[in-house]
Amino acid sequence: MTERHDMNLQDLYLQLYDLCESKADEFALLGYDNITPEDIWKCVSSSYRQLPPLHQIVNDVLSLKANKYMNWLMVNMYKSTGSI
Repeated sequence: MTERHDMNLQDLYLQLYDLCESKADEFALLGYDNITPEDIWKCVSSSYRQLPPLHQIVNDVLSLKANKYMNWLMVNMYKSTGSI
């Protein structure tokens, strides 16, 4: 990713923080207590090579399911330990 792309993602995260917080609260109601808004954002934004339109990003956050988040988390845990 380019530095400009990273900056745009950071700006978007700040704008969409409340939305990510709402999704984290939803996951907490389902029993996933330790998920933060930043975790939600990292999961959703990890699939973007180019920035999609804002409505698509909002839809991606709102439609994120717990099983998709958990799959993303497991893959990233394996990547960080070098097991993959």
